Amino acid sequence: MKNRSTNQVGSKKGERGSILATSAIGMLSILLAVGLGIDISRFYLTKTELQNAADAAALAAVSALDTSPNGITKAVDRAVESMNKYDFKNTDVEFPRANVLFAVNLEGAYVNEAAASSPGLAEKIRFVRVTTDPSAVPVSFAVSVLGTSKNLTATATAGMSVPLNIICNFLPVSVIDYGTPITEGQTYTFRASSGTSVAPGNYQILAVAGEGGKDVRIGLSAGVDRCASPGEEYAVDTKPGVTAGAVRQGLNTRFDEYQTSQVNPDDMPPDTNIKEGINYNTYLNPKSGDIQTPKHTGVDGRRVVIIPIVKEGEYDQGRNVVKFDRFGYFFLQTKVGSGSGGDLVAEFIDKPVIGQGGFDPNGPATNGLMTTPVLYK
Repeated sequence: MKNRSTNQVGSKKGERGSILATSAIGMLSILLAVGLGIDISRFYLTKTELQNAADAAALAAVSALDTSPNGITKAVDRAVESMNKYDFKNTDVEFPRANVLFAVNLEGAYVNEAAASSPGLAEKIRFVRVTTDPSAVPVSFAVSVLGTSKNLTATATAGMSVPLNIICNFLPVSVIDYGTPITEGQTYTFRASSGTSVAPGNYQILAVAGEGGKDVRIGLSAGVDRCASPGEEYAVDTKPGVTAGAVRQGLNTRFDEYQTSQVNPDDMPPDTNIKEGINYNTYLNPKSGDIQTPKHTGVDGRRVVIIPIVKEGEYDQGRNVVKFDRFGYFFLQTKVGSGSGGDLVAEFIDKPVIGQGGFDPNGPATNGLMTTPVLYK
């Protein structure tokens, strides 16, 4: 009996030792699992941050595409600038220009900046792919499983959208279609001078932004705060009178000229190049003598404007209703002169331009030129 009791006590002591060992192993497993979860969560957070940066950089790059070799250079500049807004110093992220690639089609082939800038290819580029360099994220807890660090990277592809048929931020003026083709590189009147109106009292100014001179001024400096589609008809659409002062004060903000406190360079910035007397091709690929830098901070493309095109027969005496036949994209070669002003003209553009708007699958057809940056993958 005594030996049996002694054996039972020894057996229980062995069981206690086994339980302690099992508990220790279990605790280590739990700690490893928790540490692994913390490290993986850090990977997800870093990956998300990298992806957000790549997405923003790709969209910024597409916004600079304008069919010119200079547009390719600006696209890379914007991608790098956008990426530098993210603070990756703690994860050793670098973003060289070589990480921005271009393609004509979504699936490629993608080429570097130098190749995309070639004159024959630059005008066809529609897509941009941005890839971050590998970022070494340190492993804090699960070193035995994952190693001391893990390299993460992100890739984003953005490009031009399908052509838009809902157009926003157009100017409250119009170009008249007299029945002859409107051709690329030619200049067309978008606000007639006194005595040369399309109909008595109508000088091609639209009341879309409002009926007063202030509305015209703001509309010409920033574009009207609304969207429209080709063929859309407005209840009150035209504004009688030349409205020379408001036209000059609004339009000339794009040339870094501010004549009234109602417009300012923060809300209505000038173009980055305010050199007058150049055409659109020179604007896209300027030489040293073709550039005049504004005093205020400029924005690319401010001299490229959207103007509704209205058929001549739509106009009548005084205020009346007109219908937008289509939208045209124009380049402002010169600012508005002093006095009552003569005919105001702009150069017609027949190349893809980046703008704002939307696409209605049941809406009207467009000229296929207006697009907006879209993130594809």
